[in-house]
Amino acid sequence: MRVLVVEDDLMIGESLSEALQDEAYTVDWVKDGRQAILTLRVQPYDIILLDLGLPEIDGMGVLTAIRDAKIDTPVLIITARDDVKDRIAGLDSGADDYVVKPFELGEIFARMRVLIRRAQGKADNQIMVGNLSLDTAHKRVLMDTVPVDLTAKEYMLLTTFMLSPEKVMSKTELEDSLYGWGGEVESNAIEFLIHSLRKKIGQNRIKNVRGLGWYISNSKA
Repeated sequence: MRVLVVEDDLMIGESLSEALQDEAYTVDWVKDGRQAILTLRVQPYDIILLDLGLPEIDGMGVLTAIRDAKIDTPVLIITARDDVKDRIAGLDSGADDYVVKPFELGEIFARMRVLIRRAQGKADNQIMVGNLSLDTAHKRVLMDTVPVDLTAKEYMLLTTFMLSPEKVMSKTELEDSLYGWGGEVESNAIEFLIHSLRKKIGQNRIKNVRGLGWYISNSKA
């Protein structure tokens, strides 16, 4: 899942980005409101973490602009503004949740999971595809109740597939879900990860549509 962090404080932005990457998110980070708006016009995200005190265009301006543009990506405001009026204004302007700095990373991650699963129409952190079960809170995958040991990138790729079962996704779409800006992507990285996943969850679970991409099947046959 891909996250946009909009934060001008270098220490907070860097630590938050690193923590999100450790949680198996793909992260892009921008430091002003204008860049955030430009980015959101061309790149889709699963969630936005938005500071309010931004240069160029403040966070409220970003929020108004993207909602006016019908961009419905969940927005979690993370700000030092703790006045109740600011919270009400943020929520009324289209934010989905509001956290005041300083914050605990565990709470941020939990709130993100709530917003993401709400956007996906899910009631809990479990994703089921056939005999595969993925727990986004604990980063755990089971196949017929047996744990599957995955690398971080394998887990991220499997999550992408399982969120859209039976949907064919191109190599570019899969790369976008796994690699942020500046991430080094080898030409055969996706093929290598798919090969590794097939060995762990079954050769026939991830299918190829020649010239179009890959999808995960509900059936293990």
